[in-house]
Amino acid sequence: MLDRNKKLYIAGHKGLVGSALLRRFEKEGFTNIVVRTSKELNLINQADVEEFFKEEKPEYVLLAAAKVGGILANSTYPADFIYQNLMISTNVIHASYKYGVKKLLNLGSSCIYPRIVPDKMSEECLLTAPLEKTNEAYALAKIAAIKLCYYYNKQYGTNFISLMPTNQYGIGDNFNMETAHLLPMIMRRFHLAKLLANNDFEAIKKDIKRNKLGSGLDNSFDYENKQDIEKILNKLGAYRDHVVLWGDGSVYREMMSSDDLADASFFLMENKDADEIGELVNVTDGTDIQLKELFEIVKKIVGFKGEITYDKTKPNGTPRKLMDAEKIKKLGWKPKIELRQGIADTYNWYCSL
Repeated sequence: MLDRNKKLYIAGHKGLVGSALLRRFEKEGFTNIVVRTSKELNLINQADVEEFFKEEKPEYVLLAAAKVGGILANSTYPADFIYQNLMISTNVIHASYKYGVKKLLNLGSSCIYPRIVPDKMSEECLLTAPLEKTNEAYALAKIAAIKLCYYYNKQYGTNFISLMPTNQYGIGDNFNMETAHLLPMIMRRFHLAKLLANNDFEAIKKDIKRNKLGSGLDNSFDYENKQDIEKILNKLGAYRDHVVLWGDGSVYREMMSSDDLADASFFLMENKDADEIGELVNVTDGTDIQLKELFEIVKKIVGFKGEITYDKTKPNGTPRKLMDAEKIKKLGWKPKIELRQGIADTYNWYCSL
């Protein structure tokens, strides 16, 4: 049982998962939550992190800070992904040990598992085969964080737990067309295509100014030139009558609301210790969906009337990333938010910005 009055530090509270954690732990009555933006605390800098922990001395830590992105970002910036994520996790985990944190939750990613597994990805699959090359750098950093927690527990008797969530989406997601993950990327593409089909250039301009396009496109065109705007959207795969998506839609992915992950995080922090959880635990319900079907769901929710076409010169990524849910279910947790409802809630939030 966690003491609601003790100091809780949430690393990465501005991100998709971190913001969901902040909402959930506030709802649960935690009165002493500490947060810092990346400008206020550079987690890549060891001296800064140590000074923060020395001064604040949090008793609980939720490690949700990370450099994240989709296939394009991972393939373009592999050195940044491995270096920054290694430094963030190493600095926070070591400082948590050094300054006496009672319990730490380390959040990873399903990409830690091999590219090809016999069936579902159970926790025992870790390091049994090669990783998916398109996100190998990020995965290696996340694997290192898991091992750090495990070995600190083994050598120093700490209580650091590692959760491996499936693909996340939800309120607070990143919709930058260069760095976003799959679902927000395609959701925004459908949204912009719908606005284009409706000739709603005022709404398009507001959308672009509110959420970065990425790839240096934001300041490369005239916001008052409709033809210029349309060319940029076409370049990003959004057309009046169709949307272009990467690959062929044949692969499968799990999707989970970040609010479900926050629920699982609270449940495990409140009720389970490292010796009960072991090296890591998957956070999933053990079901997935083919991307073709997912795209149709998003298209319908957004209200785009055009067609979907595929750019088969672009990579699909891992054929299937279905995580095994047996362990998390035995621990007493399962997700609550149905996929269509979660996507609709996310889109409604996005439109309300």
